[in-house]
Amino acid sequence: MSLLFYSKGDDPAPWRQAFAAAFPEMRFEIWPNVEDMSAVHYALVWNPPSGLLKKLPNLRAILSLGAGVDALLAEPTTPRLPVVRLLDAGLAPQMAEYAVYAVLHFHRNMPAYSEQQTATNWRPLAPVLASQWPVGVMGTGVIGGLIARHLVSLGYAVRGWSRSGSAVDGVEGFAGDERLDAFLSGCRVIVNVLPLTQQTAGILDSKLFAAMPRGSYIVNIGRGGHLVEPDLLAALDSGQIAGAMLDVFGEEPLPASHRFWSHPNVVVTPHIAGVTVAAEAEAQVIANVRRMERGEPPVGIVDREKGY
Repeated sequence: MSLLFYSKGDDPAPWRQAFAAAFPEMRFEIWPNVEDMSAVHYALVWNPPSGLLKKLPNLRAILSLGAGVDALLAEPTTPRLPVVRLLDAGLAPQMAEYAVYAVLHFHRNMPAYSEQQTATNWRPLAPVLASQWPVGVMGTGVIGGLIARHLVSLGYAVRGWSRSGSAVDGVEGFAGDERLDAFLSGCRVIVNVLPLTQQTAGILDSKLFAAMPRGSYIVNIGRGGHLVEPDLLAALDSGQIAGAMLDVFGEEPLPASHRFWSHPNVVVTPHIAGVTVAAEAEAQVIANVRRMERGEPPVGIVDREKGY
């Protein structure tokens, strides 16, 4: 029996060491160096090449190296086997920190002060209380709920929107497509942490931007596929959206020629809002393999209908 590892961005060495200690009888193989394709029972992967998983005739489960599984589910050659995603693995606290920083960045006028520094212009701007600067969180699951609670603790008036209507204490909740415009109309900034599904792909578009108050802000730490990039550029150029902080993109790395790099009202970060903590991820994956070896269901199995 063996486990197949594939990722262009993750170092396999710590994973090999962790699995050798937990499963000394299981071979840990790194694509393309596979001794016997029929012996692979588990695939631990991130964005594997099209058709790779289909080559494994005795594969039992697909273990994602991240929380997002949209690429796996969208790939037509992905076998109809259990897909197991990482649950948090240290992501939630990091993403909450990023979201709080982004909200404070825009709320406290840091872009304007940066411009003033360049111009050696000493000019205090009128403050706005956090309670008067409402924040919207799109996606109120584990990560979005934590973000919302952090923002509430800082005195912000927080709104939450999700398709299912997950409730968060101290947060005004909105659920379903029919309540999206009402949610947006009261937000000075939105933080997107929705899962990427067929229903949420392209949700950050011109229609959504138009439903927000003029001069609002966008923070996207969900997935690149949520954002219609030309629509955001048009909204920024018109002033409908005053600024954006973006951590995820349709193409990564973001091409050097992309306008986001040079746009004065855009902050670009290289997909670092939440980075998987290796030790937590390893423990979670190993625990799930142990469950499956005992004939028990894994934790974090993906609902293919929902897409997460």
